[in-house]
Amino acid sequence: MSVVSAPAVVIAAPASGSGKTTLATGLIGALRRAGHRVAPFKVGPDYIDPGYHGLAAGRPGRNLDPVLVGEDRVVPLYRHGAQGCDIAIVEGVMGLFDGRIDENRTDAIAEGSTAQVAGLLGAPVVLVVDARGHSQSLAALLHGFATYDSSVRLGGVILNRVGSERHEQVLRAACDRVGLPVLGALPRMAELEVPSRHLGLIPAVEHGAAATAAVDAMTELVAAHVDLRAIVDLAGGSVQGAAWDPVAELAASAEHRASGTESVRTQAEFEGGTSGQGPLIAMAGGPAFTFGYAEHRELLVAAGARVVVFDPLSDELPDGTAGLVLPGGFPEEHAGQLSANERLRVAVADGAARGLPIHAECAGLLYLTRSLDGHQMAGVVDADAEFGPRLTLGYRDAVALHDSVLWRAGARVRGHEFHRTRLVRAGAETAAWGWRAMGSMTEGAVVRQVHASYLHTHPAGNPDAIDRFVAAATKFDS
Repeated sequence: MSVVSAPAVVIAAPASGSGKTTLATGLIGALRRAGHRVAPFKVGPDYIDPGYHGLAAGRPGRNLDPVLVGEDRVVPLYRHGAQGCDIAIVEGVMGLFDGRIDENRTDAIAEGSTAQVAGLLGAPVVLVVDARGHSQSLAALLHGFATYDSSVRLGGVILNRVGSERHEQVLRAACDRVGLPVLGALPRMAELEVPSRHLGLIPAVEHGAAATAAVDAMTELVAAHVDLRAIVDLAGGSVQGAAWDPVAELAASAEHRASGTESVRTQAEFEGGTSGQGPLIAMAGGPAFTFGYAEHRELLVAAGARVVVFDPLSDELPDGTAGLVLPGGFPEEHAGQLSANERLRVAVADGAARGLPIHAECAGLLYLTRSLDGHQMAGVVDADAEFGPRLTLGYRDAVALHDSVLWRAGARVRGHEFHRTRLVRAGAETAAWGWRAMGSMTEGAVVRQVHASYLHTHPAGNPDAIDRFVAAATKFDS
């Protein structure tokens, strides 16, 4: 019999920039301080906000993205991430009804939107409104969001950046007019602004003590100005079924069935943290490689691998490495220090030449190029990289063009691009992906047992790729 999942509150907004991250992070921290075990989630492919959520909650922030993992996995992943908790806070993405832009989709609820995830969870929505510039007309805006789609239940409003006591009175009257309770009203607090860069906030791991101080300040602000009891009373949900299970996911993978192996751990081994004798997978972390999903490591471990996290800014390649994961992040901010770690660059290049399985996404791709903004990199991929003039952002329906350590040729994968760099002076290496976006596009590189690409994928949506990668590392290690 399945255990009842923690109830949830979804923090949404009419538009980006309304203060969702401040409210969600502060709410997580305030509820934790009040004695709750809080499960933090973020809608969409964001890698930065969950870092702040994790600091506030004392447990990993996780993502819920129907586009990348499939609608049917959202609830199981929620149940997996909320185990042991008594409440969940789910921060939305962009505006409440904003999601993947698809001209062929006629539904009122966009795929990947906060509204879609709230509906899947059966959870109430709290709308965070940037109060600057709003007066009585706020009532009309709230009426529109409350009635746009009946599957979305708006449970209340939090007024953010309120200018004065009189301003708050006018806004509360507008909320009363449409029957929406005000659950909090936060004054303008410019000192809470967290430093940002070209892809959003600076990741918490890079911001260090300042990030912890910012989270503490958000917690204090929300605790002082939001009705926590009302939030707890509002929380709800209607999720049913089993929690996501990395062991069961891998056991059902097509790659595992085709191999006929018994490499996947039992649930008891996984939960007991058994290290096993599987291949050692080195996973890059530290300030330059901060983009990733908690489920990635969990799947690698469930597949029988031993996972060691290392920092390419200062560490050497771990002894016995049989597979290397280079996730996304901000290598362009640390290019000089990455280049200075010559021992690691040489070891990675040597490993790639010997057939070491390498999975590199975005930052990982940049690290494998010849150079990044003039700084020498590993030189595995025949290209140079540089900071570009514009942001590349969006979901992609990609096709694997060639067999690799991750995918068989022809595999169809949903991914997400999110970068401000570009490759220049690229050679004619085998492309990893093809897709259509204003014409036919090819991207990435497959070099020996290296799969390098700008495309971010979610491992929970692609368990076959994890199974295939660990199998390749096992062969390399034997």
